[in-house]
Amino acid sequence: MSLTTNRALWVSFGLTLVLTALFGVVMAVWDFAIIDEMYRPDAIRDHVAAMSAEQRRVHAWMTGTLDVAYPFAYGALLGGMALRAFPTKKWLLLPILLCIPADLVEGLSQIMILTGHENWIAVKAIATPVKLVAYATAILIALAGLLTLLWRKKKARGG
Repeated sequence: MSLTTNRALWVSFGLTLVLTALFGVVMAVWDFAIIDEMYRPDAIRDHVAAMSAEQRRVHAWMTGTLDVAYPFAYGALLGGMALRAFPTKKWLLLPILLCIPADLVEGLSQIMILTGHENWIAVKAIATPVKLVAYATAILIALAGLLTLLWRKKKARGG
């Protein structure tokens, strides 16, 4: 199935929403904030040190499950939108194609950090900013794609 079909886009959108909600549920039930957007070594160390052993364990499991599926779900959505709106500009996929592996490397580093391997903070300090910049860029491209598709649809209707 092509990532650009209505069905594929809706499925990836739905999966992204479900996974996002599950992150919120897990964090609420076990009362912790994730370290996913953190990239400053001291902030990561302090945050992890303030977590209980159970919170660290749950965070590691969540990262190894939900956060492995997440970049593929949002990647399909953002990449599919870019491809659908701009089929001849495949280079617009570069941010999402960089983001997915960066997110997975970040996740591995988080699991290692949360399980006592603090030396992985150096990896996270690189992977997280790469992921965040690539993700933000991919979102902007997808939004531009959505606006382009809506404009084309309006124009086709004679509007």
